[in-house]
Amino acid sequence: MTAVEITQQFTFDAAHYLGDAPADANRRIHGHSFYADVTLRGDTDPAKGWVRDFAEIHAVLNEIRASLDHRLLNDLPQLGAPTLENLARYIFREAKRRFPEVSQVKLARPSLGQSCTYEET
Repeated sequence: MTAVEITQQFTFDAAHYLGDAPADANRRIHGHSFYADVTLRGDTDPAKGWVRDFAEIHAVLNEIRASLDHRLLNDLPQLGAPTLENLARYIFREAKRRFPEVSQVKLARPSLGQSCTYEET
């Protein structure tokens, strides 16, 4: 068997503020559109030919999306400071609880040209 990577993307819109940010704009409540790519790495099941069923992945990621979409991220105590880095870590850990094959989360804010990749080593 050969290890392969599969990725499912989901999007959400959320607001946050960074009280300690040096720029005034970041200290005020503002929002972003986020794009999350969740990557699973593993061996393909010889009978099924897949690492995981994409329908199963989509269902779990939809639960994570619902916990973030149209929310004030500062209200999520398990997130910590609502930075791109902490948000990528949060999504990684939530997905990893359900799928041990999760290897990476890439979170992007395309309107700003920013992204963060989180993986545990």
